Amino acid sequence: MTVITANELKTKGISSLEKATKQGSEAMISVRGQNRYVVMSVETYNRLRECELDAAIAESKRDLAEGRYVKESVEKHIKRITRG
Repeated sequence: MTVITANELKTKGISSLEKATKQGSEAMISVRGQNRYVVMSVETYNRLRECELDAAIAESKRDLAEGRYVKESVEKHIKRITRG
């Protein structure tokens, strides 16, 4: 993964991000020697979000198939989840 320093980002701007991510890879931004942020193309971000949503759907389907759910009224649900 390409690492861009905060100073490089400040001086070269968006061109440093475009160069680092032009082939679909992510770029790490380091601030004072510490990796702090990751920059990626919107296409990569959307693909990752889709994978995350697919995993959530699969988990929900497993929970339903294995009976790990609660069927209750809205009032009972609110009462159950707000119990500290």
